[in-house]
Amino acid sequence: MVRRLRFKNTTLEELLVEEAQRLREEAQGIAPGRERFIRHRRAKTVSHPREWLASPGLQSRSKN
Repeated sequence: MVRRLRFKNTTLEELLVEEAQRLREEAQGIAPGRERFIRHRRAKTVSHPREWLASPGLQSRSKN
């Protein structure tokens, strides 16, 4: 009998939230300083994908 691999259906947003949580936990194990700050900032950016993608810097310059 052939076994099928089952995958959990997750959205990109859910995956990014999980990644942000992983980054936060990883940053907690690092001494305060530049590296910890960078990891916390990455976690913050990853945890809010819609706001990041909707930022003015990423919007196309369409001529209406």
